[in-house]
Parts: sequence; structure tokens; C-alpha cells
Amino acid sequence: MGDDSRYDDEIVISWPELHRDARFLSAQLHEKGTWSGIIAITRGGLVPAALVARELEIRLIDTVCLASYGVAELGGTEKHQSAVKVLKGVAGDGEGYLLIDDLVDTGRTAQVVRQMLPKAYFATLYAKPSGRPFVDTCIKEFKQNKWIYFPWDIDYRFSRPIKDSGRLGRARDA
Repeated sequence: MGDDSRYDDEIVISWPELHRDARFLSAQLHEKGTWSGIIAITRGGLVPAALVARELEIRLIDTVCLASYGVAELGGTEKHQSAVKVLKGVAGDGEGYLLIDDLVDTGRTAQVVRQMLPKAYFATLYAKPSGRPFVDTCIKEFKQNKWIYFPWDIDYRFSRPIKDSGRLGRARDA
């Protein structure tokens, strides 16, 4: 895995929590007026953008496609950001549009998108201190050292009770 030494804590965001936060974000955005459309930042912004679009009844959705995290050796997401690579942009300066992402972390991706779409209203579900100055609105803020797992990053599986699985001895030995 990449250099993940800057993360010493983690949190798992569940589907219900993400949906609740997207509805709360939608309510805040609704109070700000009407929007011409949504520009989702791929890939993390796709799900929040779809939820906001539904809540605000916005039918025009476009994407800016960027890559800043690679793939780790064992699969999964690399925790080390590389250079931000623009794979697809959009025309215009973003005026009248919502720019939606799941998270602003270091702010590197946000800076690139802000340069591309300086007049878009930038909203994220979650923000960390380094990236927070680059967005207009976020719902929750987390410490910079916290790695966030999104529902699409994890696999929920049935776990047998310790008593039934023989893990009790291993749990006590740990």
C-alpha cells in the first residue's frame, strides 16, 4: 500500500448515513436558490450528485473526470495521492451549477476543479481541514488524519458470532 503514515484513524460511512447527509446537503442547497444543473466529480461525487439531483429535481448532470488516487498493490484504493490528472472537463465556468463531490481531503483535486469552474458552487458531504477552504459548503468535517471508507469501498459480510465460530480463543489471545 502507498504511504498511509498520515492516517492513524479511520471511519466507515454507511449507506444510511451517506443518504441522510446527502439529504441534509440538499436541503441547504435548496435554500440557496435554483440551479442550472449539477457537475459531479468522478468517481466519489457520482453517488452524492445523484442523491442531490433527486432531492432538488435537477435533470441536467455532467461530470468532470479526475484521477488522484491510484490502485494499491493488493487492490483497493491507494491512500497516497498522486498528481491530479484531468480525464474529462466541461465547457464553461460553472456559473449556475452545483459542483458535487463526496469529500475534500488535501484540497489538491478541489484546487484543480476550482480553476476549471471558478463560478460553480462547490458542495461536498465531507471535508478535512486542508481542503475545507476550497469548498463553499460541506456537511461534516473530519480530522486530517482520518481515512474515510465509503459504502462503495467496503464489503459487508455476515460475521458469525464469536461463540459459534471458534474465534473466541483467538479473540482472547489478541
